[in-house]
Amino acid sequence: MIDFQIKELATYYDPFYTYSLFENQIDSIFLDSSKEDKLLSKYSFIGLNPYKKFSSKGRNVLIDKEEYKEVDPFKKLEKLLEEYKINMKNDIPFISGAIGYFSYDIGRIIEDLPDNSEEDFSIPNSIFIFFDNLIIFDLHNKKTYITAVGQIEEAEKSLSKIEMCLKDYNYEELEIKVGNSSNKFFSNFNKEEYEKSISSLKNYIRNGDVYIANMTRRIWCDNNEDPFKIYGKLRKINKAPFSAYMNFKDFQIISSSPERFLSITNGLVQTRPIKGTRPRGENPEEDEKNKNELINSEKDKSELLMIVDLERNDLSKVCKPSSVKVTELFKLEEYETVFHLVATIEGKLKENISSVKCIRECFPGGSITGAPKIRAMEIIEELEKLKRNIYTGSIGYFDLRGNSDFNIVIRTIIKKDNKAYLGVGGGITWESIEEEEWFETIDKGKALMGVL
Repeated sequence: MIDFQIKELATYYDPFYTYSLFENQIDSIFLDSSKEDKLLSKYSFIGLNPYKKFSSKGRNVLIDKEEYKEVDPFKKLEKLLEEYKINMKNDIPFISGAIGYFSYDIGRIIEDLPDNSEEDFSIPNSIFIFFDNLIIFDLHNKKTYITAVGQIEEAEKSLSKIEMCLKDYNYEELEIKVGNSSNKFFSNFNKEEYEKSISSLKNYIRNGDVYIANMTRRIWCDNNEDPFKIYGKLRKINKAPFSAYMNFKDFQIISSSPERFLSITNGLVQTRPIKGTRPRGENPEEDEKNKNELINSEKDKSELLMIVDLERNDLSKVCKPSSVKVTELFKLEEYETVFHLVATIEGKLKENISSVKCIRECFPGGSITGAPKIRAMEIIEELEKLKRNIYTGSIGYFDLRGNSDFNIVIRTIIKKDNKAYLGVGGGITWESIEEEEWFETIDKGKALMGVL
């Protein structure tokens, strides 16, 4: 039984500093809208005190210690969320539920894809933690709330315990230093190999297999630094609206993603694909030049248009007829190391479509696969030769009233066994120049490598 309670606190707390009080709690998660943005960065959330844990690998699901074999993890998760459903009106989109991720490779249970790439490190294809407590930060109105569902102990008791933890709150900006690194980085492609794979991909485009496909590569290094300190550095130099820090027992996820995959609020679904990138300049003049070059690039705009068409098609499978609209096109967004072109597509969900089903029908995001999606994924499997794992998957939440919000996992580090892994890539079209695509991966990886 859900004994839901919500309490507004008298003080507004800094989200990053607040999470630092709980950073050592295993299975705690911080969804952090760190970049100031009136439209995208409205709330941050901290999930504490898990009462149920869902994870999957292939078609095998583990719920706490109970195993289920040869099942659809999406359907199993949908059923589990239904068991804890609550009905409560509140303007905050996420007041109670599960936070977690879907890896790119969970897509193999949705579509019949080849499976001949290697796995360089192993984590579950999905993890979702159901939390007894959330700390909610209303970033616009500078308000803090705590919620409880009374699964571990009485709701009032658990709220009081969190308030007691926050009484020690003595805000001071945590000292975050970003220095030069002597780390040696490795990649599954060198420059020549990557450019050769892009040429192979362009041959598929010439033969009509795909119009656009995303080509990526893995970078990794040895690293025994505290993962939350790495997140603090990344947050300092590369703020993003869909950032996250996830502290699991055997690994950590450190994400500074600029891209929304899907958000669902009261039946309204939105996706925001990114296509088109230029590096930030060394000075204001170079910055302006690169920005204008991106805005006026027919190649980058055509890339984005192809993905917009794909996303409109995906949303049409789950939305009411004639409700899918492009509400924003070719919007320029600025980040610490790059400029991006972004579009927004919205629709109204059909009555019988849950958040989980919507994500299953649209997964993975078209901006990181290509068009047509399934053929692009087959080519990706052939050319990349390494499983993407969580990279280009999605991190986010499922609210127990039906809302959800998920990012695309880019600009993300996975920390496991004293190694740090990250992925970089870009959309390839017939107009792509092989060497330029290699340097784009360096631009995109700059902030991540800079904090390791």
